[in-house]
Amino acid sequence: MTHDATALAADIAAGRTTARAVMAATLAAVAARADLGAVARMLPDAVALAAADSSAPGPFAGVPMLAKDLGCAARGLAPAAGSDALRSLLPDPEADSPLFARLRAGGLIPVGLSTVPEFGFALTSEARGGPVARNPFDATRSPGGSSGGAAAAVAAGLVAIAHATDAGGSIRVPAAACGLWGLKPSRGAVPMGPGFDNLLMGLASELVLARSLRDVATACALVAEGAAQPLPDRPRVALMMPERCGPAQHAAVAEVGRLLADAGCTVTHAPAPDDLGARAHRVAGDVLAAAMAEGVTALGLADSAMSPIAAAAVARGRALPGTAILAAHREMARIAHDATALLAGADVLVMPVLAGPPPPVGHFDATATDVDAHLARMEAVAPNAALANVTGWPALVLPAGMHAGLPVGVQMLAARGTDRALLRLAARIAPRLPAIPYPAAIAGAAP
Repeated sequence: MTHDATALAADIAAGRTTARAVMAATLAAVAARADLGAVARMLPDAVALAAADSSAPGPFAGVPMLAKDLGCAARGLAPAAGSDALRSLLPDPEADSPLFARLRAGGLIPVGLSTVPEFGFALTSEARGGPVARNPFDATRSPGGSSGGAAAAVAAGLVAIAHATDAGGSIRVPAAACGLWGLKPSRGAVPMGPGFDNLLMGLASELVLARSLRDVATACALVAEGAAQPLPDRPRVALMMPERCGPAQHAAVAEVGRLLADAGCTVTHAPAPDDLGARAHRVAGDVLAAAMAEGVTALGLADSAMSPIAAAAVARGRALPGTAILAAHREMARIAHDATALLAGADVLVMPVLAGPPPPVGHFDATATDVDAHLARMEAVAPNAALANVTGWPALVLPAGMHAGLPVGVQMLAARGTDRALLRLAARIAPRLPAIPYPAAIAGAAP
C-alpha cells in the first residue's frame, strides 16, 4: 500500500479519519520533532484547525502541507528566505499567490513554513540563528538545500507533501538526500507571480516534494500550464555518469537504465555534460549574487543583518555592472543552445543528483566570506545541477534505493515542456524501484 498525500486524502474521503484529526496529528508531529529543524514557522493551532474544517474538495482534500520559506506565498505565511531580519519586516499576505491558490483548490492546506538556508544560498538548510534542518535518516547529515526543511518534513512524516523551489538544484538535492520524488518543472510552466521575487532571470521553478510519483504528478496537473510536449513511445535514454560521482551514484544510474531498457527504452551511455554544467554553475552564481543584492537593497537590509557569506555575496552582486548581467543573460541563452546537442541523440538524459552521500550538517560555513569557494562547494555537492535551471528543462528525481543507510536519487532530464511525459515515463518503472524505508509514518494516516 502506498502511504502518501493521495492515500491520506482517500482516508479522509472514506471517513477513516477527518481533516481535523489529520491536522491535529500534524501539529503534534511538528511539535514532537522540533529537533529535526524542518519547520521555521507554523500557523497558530486554532487557525490551522479551522482551515482543516473548511478545506476545498479535490485530490488532496484535507491534506496539510508546508510552504517553503522562500518563493511563492501562501495566505498568512510570508516567506522570509531564512532571514530573521526579513521576517520582522514582511507582513503576512492576506491572499494566496496563484500557485498556492491552485494547490489550495486541490484540497491542500498550507500550515507552516519549512526551513531554508539564508536567502537560499547553500545546499544545506541551516537558517541564520536556527533552525538547523537535519536528515531524518541520519541526524548528522543534512536533508540538502535549499528545500531541505521541506524534504526533512516529508521524509519524517510531519506532512505528506511540501512546497519546494529550485534555482540550482534546490528541489532535486533534497529529494535525493531524503528518498523523495521531486520535479523541477519547465521554465514558465508554474505561475510565480504576482511578486516574481524568486524568478531569478528564469532559473527558478516551483512545485512540491513527496513520497510518491503520483503525488508529484497530481500537483503538477493542479498547477502547471502547458508542459505537455510528448516523448516517443520508446524514448532514447542516455546514461551520463560524471567520474567525480561515487560508486553508489553510478550504480543507481545503471539500475535505472536497466529498468528503462526493460520498459522498452533504447538505453545508451554518453559523456557527462561537465563543461556545460560548469558554465551553467558559473552564470547561475552571478545571477544569484545579483538577485540577492537587488532584493536586500530594495528592502533596506544592512550587512549587519546578514551572515558574512550572504553579505559577501551581496557585495559581489552590487559590484556587477549592468553589462555583466546582460552578458550573463546572453551566456544563459548560449548554454541552452549548446545543450540542445545533448538531446540530438537522446530524448531523456539520466544522471546522478549528488556526487556522494548527503552533506553533513555544517558543510557550508555561513561565517566565511569567500563566495567563489562557497559556490565551488555547492557545485561539488551536486555536479551539473544548474544545467536544468539554465536550459529551463524539466528534471525529475527518482528515489533509487539506499546505500549505507542513506537514500540515493537519480534525475531524468528532457526537453522543455515534456514534464508530463517525463512523469509518465517514470511511472513505467516506479513500481520496480526499491522501497524507501522512511523512518516514520505520515502524521494522521490510518493504520
